[in-house]
Amino acid sequence: MTLPFLGGLKLRGRITLSVALLSALSILSITAVGLSFTRSTLSKQIHATLKAEAEGLKDLVERTLAEREASVRSWSEDAILRGALLFDTFEKSDAVLAGLAKNHPSVSGFVLFDEQGRAVSASSEALRKTFQGREREVRETAWYRAALEERFTAEGVGEKDAIFGKRVLPLAAPVKSPLSGKRLGVLLAAYDWSQVRDVVKAAVKRAHERSQGSFALQVRRADGSVLFDSRPAEDGRVEHAVSEAAINGTDVRDVGDGWHFVARMDAPEAYAPLAQAATAALGMLGFFLALTIAGAWWLARGIARPISALSKAVTHVLEEGDLSQRVEVNSQDEVGELATAFSRMMEHLRQTTLGLQQGTRVLTGAVTELSAAAAQQERNLSRQAAAIQQTQVTAQEIQQTSKMAADRSQAVLEVTARAEEVGSVGEATLGASLAGLQELHEKVGKLATTIVSLGNRTQQIGEIAQTVKDLADQSNMLALNAAIEAVRSGEHGKGFGVVAREIRALADQSIESTDRVRELLDDIGRSIQATVTMTEKGQHQMQDGLAQIKASGESLRELTSIVRDNAGAARQIAVAVNQQNAGISQIFTAVTDLSSLMDETMQGVQATTRATSTLREAAEHMETVARTYRA
Repeated sequence: MTLPFLGGLKLRGRITLSVALLSALSILSITAVGLSFTRSTLSKQIHATLKAEAEGLKDLVERTLAEREASVRSWSEDAILRGALLFDTFEKSDAVLAGLAKNHPSVSGFVLFDEQGRAVSASSEALRKTFQGREREVRETAWYRAALEERFTAEGVGEKDAIFGKRVLPLAAPVKSPLSGKRLGVLLAAYDWSQVRDVVKAAVKRAHERSQGSFALQVRRADGSVLFDSRPAEDGRVEHAVSEAAINGTDVRDVGDGWHFVARMDAPEAYAPLAQAATAALGMLGFFLALTIAGAWWLARGIARPISALSKAVTHVLEEGDLSQRVEVNSQDEVGELATAFSRMMEHLRQTTLGLQQGTRVLTGAVTELSAAAAQQERNLSRQAAAIQQTQVTAQEIQQTSKMAADRSQAVLEVTARAEEVGSVGEATLGASLAGLQELHEKVGKLATTIVSLGNRTQQIGEIAQTVKDLADQSNMLALNAAIEAVRSGEHGKGFGVVAREIRALADQSIESTDRVRELLDDIGRSIQATVTMTEKGQHQMQDGLAQIKASGESLRELTSIVRDNAGAARQIAVAVNQQNAGISQIFTAVTDLSSLMDETMQGVQATTRATSTLREAAEHMETVARTYRA
């Protein structure tokens, strides 16, 4: 479907605009889906992070509160504090409380009260004096009443304490007698509530390292009142905030049961990466849109330019009739295939035009030659009529000559029969001689083989004699060594020396004998070699003789074959001469028929002349059509 406003544009403009619009819609759709998915994923990540921070704060504060409650209970069971209440001696209890304050800087102060609410001991004298005269006020406090009930309370945590001058978490536990279990008084440990900021400092620092400056952690009561906020009050509050809360349950009993631990962050800052991604996406959208337009223009140019070239080529052919131009399109797509097909069509038309022009020239020449041939044929027919008469006279002469040839062929048949008999006898005799010579040649070959084997045996005997000589040499050396050892042995080795001399003498005799045997074997070997040489020469001469005899036999066979062939040829000549006599009579009949055919041929020549005129007219018309295009 083509858009209405694209109708006035050329192909290049339509392709560029269409591709740009489709690309823009596709990129916008993908960008919108991507931003939506990114927002959803980012929102889940933000809420998961805030939830994890809130849970971490809850666990940390809950664990801290439980530890501090346990510490207060353990301190209330101190023996010195119990003894001070029992015996009204508070010097040691003051020292104990001062030591606790020194060891636990997170506690603003320790105060020991009796049952009437009177401060009898404290971590400092100033703190104890601060509570003097306030017995009634102390008894009415929530933490004192909770201590009498053996429990803890967080009531009043969110307010500034009048005595301590800051926000504290008062944890009070009853002090009981170790014997009767009777309550003796109450121990108060006022924890500095601002220490919670140190607890959450690590989590806030991690958020700031993530460039989340508005990140804050809050502790709230169930009614929503804020007990703690990590962000200073002067920073203000943003109306639109993202937050997650974790509720302190009752599975671990402490004063914070029911508190809400909230992790919050300003929404603009939380979704700042999304805004940055949107800005980057818009920038990428503009870049890819420009890149798409450029690519679409280049694509349209690549498609339209070959088509324009084809259009110009067709127009030029139609206006000028020139088929010699070529269309060069370097493309492998459908347009390139079209250009290739067009080039092939132009080449085919060019070849067709060249063939047509050449055909018209050939046809014109053929018509001219045909006209000349028709005239020449008419002249030849006149000559053939005269030649027919001469042929009739010549046929009579041939009949007489063929009769003489028949007589002579009979005499040749008799001579060739005699030559054929003589050749057969000579061929049989030569075959028998050749068989005898072949048998003699085989026997001479066997004799040569036997002599060669004898020579090999002689060489083996020589090798054995050499081995005997080597053994004699070794015996000689052994005898010499034995003689030397006998001389060394003195009187005891004389007999052994005699034996060694005898062995040496025998070894010398063996060496002389083996030398004589080797001389004899060498003489025998030379004689055998001479015999082998003579045998080989005789064998070669016999082979040459056999070859000559075979050649003579082949020549005789060939001569016999030639005689047989001559005999067959003579018989064929005789048959041919007889057939020639019958053929001559047929020649006379053929000459008569040839006269009648001559008239029919003259009529055919006249028809050929008329057809030649028609072909000349057709050739002139084809030449006119072929000249319309230039190849």
